[in-house]
Amino acid sequence: MTALQNHKEHRKKRVGNLLLAIHPQRIPSANLRFTHTFGLGGMALIILLLQVFTGILLRFHYDASPAGAYQSILFIENDIVFGQLFRNIHHWSGMFLIVITFLHLLRVFLTGAFLPPRHWNWAIGVVLFLLVVFINFTGYLLPWDQLSFWAVTVSTSMFDYVPILGEGIKEMIRGGADVGAETLTIFYTFHTAVLPGLITFFLVWHFWKVRKNGGVILPRNTSETNLKLADSYPHLVNRELITALTLLAFVLLFSLFFDAPLLEKANPAFSPNPAKSPWYFQGIQELLLHFHPVFAVLIIPLLLLAGFILFPFLAYKSQSGNVDFSAKTLNTIILWSALAGLVITPILVLVDEYLLHFQQHTTFLPSWISEGFFPLLALTGLTWGFIQLIKRKFSNKKIDIVLSLFILFSVAYIVLMLMGTFFRGGGMELVW
Repeated sequence: MTALQNHKEHRKKRVGNLLLAIHPQRIPSANLRFTHTFGLGGMALIILLLQVFTGILLRFHYDASPAGAYQSILFIENDIVFGQLFRNIHHWSGMFLIVITFLHLLRVFLTGAFLPPRHWNWAIGVVLFLLVVFINFTGYLLPWDQLSFWAVTVSTSMFDYVPILGEGIKEMIRGGADVGAETLTIFYTFHTAVLPGLITFFLVWHFWKVRKNGGVILPRNTSETNLKLADSYPHLVNRELITALTLLAFVLLFSLFFDAPLLEKANPAFSPNPAKSPWYFQGIQELLLHFHPVFAVLIIPLLLLAGFILFPFLAYKSQSGNVDFSAKTLNTIILWSALAGLVITPILVLVDEYLLHFQQHTTFLPSWISEGFFPLLALTGLTWGFIQLIKRKFSNKKIDIVLSLFILFSVAYIVLMLMGTFFRGGGMELVW
């Protein structure tokens, strides 16, 4: 063996040992297929590291005060070499991180990787997704322009509708009654220190649980041939490297052509019309237009969140001991549930907007009943009817019903979010 070959073998062993902390030394060849995971977990990690890198660079010149925040953003964009580019990358990669993290959760769900013994890691993943949303939200205020100021004002004002504790929670988040200097300091601290620390903790825990559970779950109907083991390096690592480079190239090109939004400096005395929350909270703001505030801000979101976290812990019975979605009807259930959410959600919005008003016909009842309980009861009835349809036409298995509900409500929230973002104009009226 030549010296060059010895050097290559030594380098390969060093790289392999380093990667053992993330990947097993050998994995089933079936897990190398890109369409099994789409590299979404690795993409989320790459975007997160990109956020950290660009965030540190921006922090050198950012002034976390109402008097200096907006001017420091202008200085970064106009006077720092590549300052505009790095701010664009930081802004857009934050948006992409939310989307990629959600798609990763969706992939984990659809491959059945949420079932025991991986159910606790699903809960950790949901917590990570919420932390990603919150770190984006805390960073949203930092430019201190009209867009960010009023988005945070609208979002935090939703706590006014939470009984008993709402006012206290809002003032704790804002650092006072109104969005001001204390709010900016709190958001800056959480965005640059507290939330990154929490994300790092849960991310390490998440990776450890993945390794403990034997790595990525095997694809369905894996043949004996695909169970043959392959070295993680170079087979898996090379694929991850290509995916990472492609993702970075996409983020860079996107950031070159689209600047991060920046309006005029925040003016607490002038509210834009409409004043909207960040896009990922638009679903909740849209619910406020159709439900009693307590139901829109507290009850419905908590029910959905509890369902998303707890459904892996349901008792799924199987005579064979193997629990999975019904292979023959999996794609059909997904399609029907997605179409139901895509079609029924805007129809219900239009019906409530122009035709049906519970409160006008039940003025003798408290508003929480006419605008909250009755609409929620009607929505529950529609959901129950759709599930009966799924049971009769496709499957009566509990895990298939959970699949249908997961897709249905995920698509419904996305539709509400898009409607609130793109189809609400002045006075939050529907516009085309």
